[in-house]
Amino acid sequence: MATRSVVNIRARWLTVVGAAVLVGGLVPQTARAHFILNNPTSASNQDALGSPQKAYPCGLDAATPGTPTGKVTTYTAGQTINLSITETIYHPGHYRVAIAQNAASLPADPVVTPETSPNNTPCGSVPIATNPTLPILADGILKHTSAFSPTTQTVSVKLPDGFTCNNCTLQVIQWMYNHGLNNPGGCFYHHCATVNIVAGTNSDGGTTPAEDMTTTPSADAATDGGTVPEGCSCELGRGHTRSAGAAGALSILIALGLFRRRVAMRS
Repeated sequence: MATRSVVNIRARWLTVVGAAVLVGGLVPQTARAHFILNNPTSASNQDALGSPQKAYPCGLDAATPGTPTGKVTTYTAGQTINLSITETIYHPGHYRVAIAQNAASLPADPVVTPETSPNNTPCGSVPIATNPTLPILADGILKHTSAFSPTTQTVSVKLPDGFTCNNCTLQVIQWMYNHGLNNPGGCFYHHCATVNIVAGTNSDGGTTPAEDMTTTPSADAATDGGTVPEGCSCELGRGHTRSAGAAGALSILIALGLFRRRVAMRS
């Protein structure tokens, strides 16, 4: 009788382990963030991975309201600034920089064209403004098809001559090729900084006048997405997932604990 009980317990154990491995391998894990805005200082506090950053236009929404840093960075009209980001989780793609008087006036995320072949991904390609005008300052920058080394990257971005503003919003977005759709955010991650841009001095010694911020971006003449070979293991509607092996191993450990507990109770 004791032997039959042990056999029954082992059979149940194998059933539990099989189910745990299957569930652990199939259930997607929580999505994670992708980049940190280092300079200028982000308008909201960021965690070690850069969260919050999903929702348009600045990564914040009702579910992730964020905590303001209260930091304001001051530049001079026409200045070339050093934009710095740290990509915490690699994805092929590029970055875009825009500026507006406030977050509500920032340009919309680029229109995404899904890709049916070879990757069948909703994040197939996006247009790039090769000659950007306000509100876009730079587009297609830091374009990459492999992980950054080092992960922190700095790129020069020139502010328009004669452009001034007070407490305006500088936005940095990350476009990701072959990525599951973020909810919210789609194929993009977003960060913003609060900046002042004061009048500078031109070559004649005079001050430069303020420019109108409502100009329309130039027509897009390039795209990013279709020629990027790398993909990732993501799920539609999710961000990154942990590997099935790691999830399965964790499930086995949990099931093993339950099995030992049952054996102890029958002893």
